[in-house]
Amino acid sequence: MAYCPSLISLQCSMVLICVSIFSSTIFASTDPPLTLDYYRSTCPTVFEIVKKEMECQVLSDPRNAAFIVRLHFHDCFVQGCDGSILLDDTISLQGEKKALANVNSLQGYGIIDRIKNKLESECPGIVSCADILTIAARDAVILVGGPDWDVPVGRKDSTTASYDLASENLPSANEDLLSIISKFLYQGLSVTDMVALAGAHTIGMARCENFRARIYGDFEATSGTNPLSESYLSNLKSICPATGSGDNNITAMDYVTPNLFDNSFYHVLLRGEGLLNSDQEMYSSIFGIETKKLVQRYAEDPVAFFNQFSDSMVKMGNIANSDSFVTGEVRKNCRFVNT
Repeated sequence: MAYCPSLISLQCSMVLICVSIFSSTIFASTDPPLTLDYYRSTCPTVFEIVKKEMECQVLSDPRNAAFIVRLHFHDCFVQGCDGSILLDDTISLQGEKKALANVNSLQGYGIIDRIKNKLESECPGIVSCADILTIAARDAVILVGGPDWDVPVGRKDSTTASYDLASENLPSANEDLLSIISKFLYQGLSVTDMVALAGAHTIGMARCENFRARIYGDFEATSGTNPLSESYLSNLKSICPATGSGDNNITAMDYVTPNLFDNSFYHVLLRGEGLLNSDQEMYSSIFGIETKKLVQRYAEDPVAFFNQFSDSMVKMGNIANSDSFVTGEVRKNCRFVNT
């Protein structure tokens, strides 16, 4: 009997995924539990202050919404949602900002700084940077038309960061579907969570460096030869040359409604026009039986997408750094641990 290498590879991948599910329980627990009223007596205006500042920031530039959501995602996938992504490098601490997955893709640190300054004036030493980022991500989504959800709070800020985990844990633009699924499962997030959370790309931008391989690779194979897709591909190639300069040129991952949080992103995938390989794989990969159905569902039913996105954001926001509950703190400045 002949063995199919791809099948063997799939079986190996699924074994690794099962191991990851077991390991993920360490990171997905929230002990002590987060609560909705954690700041009720110590800083009752926290949600109002974050909301007002986010309103100003998104009004000035709608892209700020995507910046904050991405920051939150990159924070939670490394040591849990502990504000470690916000730490600057120092002589004694190597932060995560310069890791390959972060160095050219993350912005919005100044927004968190401004919110933190306002909260330190209102209720000093009370609200963690990790909570600020989590609340701000929810408000960012709402302000560009997305769903609302309750944000449990009570996180502590980590006094450590992990440059290595930032490179290992975060999915990359050209990664294959099974690898990305395993990274989500490791965090205690399901395939459904993965497809729903990817919907945040409806307001995201991508750098040429991250979609060059896709548009000069299998884009035509997934999108077909219809005139509209050909025109779109031609435009992408003008933004992102095959060689030479242009690595930092950007374009929207949802070119239809780039500043509106809706389900248009999934329609883009149905047309085979996903900008990132990691996104299009959810619909086009031969291993994407479950993910394909979910993409189709969220394209057909925006309410289902909004509901699942809300649930998945809460679930992701509950990924805990157990150490931070013991040794964590409330940073006075989100960029540095307290002295």
